[in-house]
Amino acid sequence: MKRVGILGAGQLGRMMALAGYPLALEFVFYDTSGSPSANIGKIYSDPHNEQQELMDFLNEVDVVTYEFEHLPIDLAKKVADRKPLFPSVQALAICQNRELEKNLFVSMGIPVSPFRIVNDQSQLRHAAKQLGMPVVAKSLTQGYDGKGQAVISSAGECDQAWEQINHSRLIVESFVRFNRELSLVATRNSKGETAMYPLVENNHQHGILRYTLAPAPAVSPEIQHQAESYLAKIMSHLNYVGVLTIELFETDDGLLANEMAPRVHNSGHWSMDGAHTGQFENHLRAILDLPLGETTPHGVSAMVNLVGQHADTAGVLSLTDTHLHHYGKTERPNRKVGHININANHYDALTEKLIRCLQHVPGHYPLDCSLSPLK
Repeated sequence: MKRVGILGAGQLGRMMALAGYPLALEFVFYDTSGSPSANIGKIYSDPHNEQQELMDFLNEVDVVTYEFEHLPIDLAKKVADRKPLFPSVQALAICQNRELEKNLFVSMGIPVSPFRIVNDQSQLRHAAKQLGMPVVAKSLTQGYDGKGQAVISSAGECDQAWEQINHSRLIVESFVRFNRELSLVATRNSKGETAMYPLVENNHQHGILRYTLAPAPAVSPEIQHQAESYLAKIMSHLNYVGVLTIELFETDDGLLANEMAPRVHNSGHWSMDGAHTGQFENHLRAILDLPLGETTPHGVSAMVNLVGQHADTAGVLSLTDTHLHHYGKTERPNRKVGHININANHYDALTEKLIRCLQHVPGHYPLDCSLSPLK
């Protein structure tokens, strides 16, 4: 029986373990946050005894992965020196640094919006003027769910943005006038075999993912192929093992890469109930060199994030083709406490089911997506 170690003990690690138990896998978590929420398996989480905890954790596992890319690189190197770590330290280092990530995209011939790297307020003002406002300024590391970034619409906002982000180096990007946000989740094993999920459409509010439609409506085979080619090139270049997600902007001129994540991803949660093999199981298959699972969707799906508040459990469970996933977390503003997956045979039926479901989701954001009846 294989024992999988997971760096991090939040909802992604929890769902990974739940997907792995039917495969006779065991799971051990090493928490780096000081507040683990997985509530499953064995969790090492003693901030006063980190080194011994890490050694004990590593002695218990056969292979290690992670649920969150904002890990200290030194920690990842220590783990990789002792046990197989997937995805690799190299992939982790690139994905947690926006400068390295953007440079990789450029070197691979993957289109991105124009950008500059700045080290102080003066350089920020110059970059904003050079690129043409509005621009988006982001911290090079640590930013996620809208944190560590600001939109700058005029020169007078540069100093405030610098203070707000409060980071020693920023990346400044031209503001993209996109039609919609898409993402592609894929998995690859050490043999170089890959499995791609369909492109999905994402709706963010205040930097936090609120809804995903899978597959994204009206995606041409050419756009799907283009996205897959981008991700395949990156995975091959990095000799990548595990799930990798790339976030994209769909514009009138084609796809632009925004960023990527070296892990199971929020926009892939629909696959738990909407695909032949979910992303969590496929990640485990990849890192254990098991055959990759079929990624074809069952009809169409919508994923609704529960942010800050839980849904009405009884109300959601009264609906057909609707699957509630609680994370065992207490309510807190902007905290992801669960999600709902909804399945249907076609988009019209999905629209109706989604509208009914949202009646049981307090504080949900208005839908703004490709399903025209929801406009």
